[in-house]
Amino acid sequence: MKVTPEEQRKILNRLKRTEGQLRGIQKMIEDEKECIDVITQLSAVRSSIDRTMGLIVAENLKACLEQPADDPSEQNAKIQQAIQMIMKK
Repeated sequence: MKVTPEEQRKILNRLKRTEGQLRGIQKMIEDEKECIDVITQLSAVRSSIDRTMGLIVAENLKACLEQPADDPSEQNAKIQQAIQMIMKK
């Protein structure tokens, strides 16, 4: 994965924040918190992961367009792969 150091920092910060949310959910389950509260936090984690995935795909697509491959068919394959990753959501 090729991203700028700034983008890498952003991605890692998002993942660390998500990791903290997951630890919080584990604690909520241990403390027998209400189901709706746990589900709400799980939904927030899913949303965070989705945003992180979108950021990674967008950065890779941007790099693909700014630094095209020498082979047009290889370039097209990379773009199609990025589109498929976005559409899986």
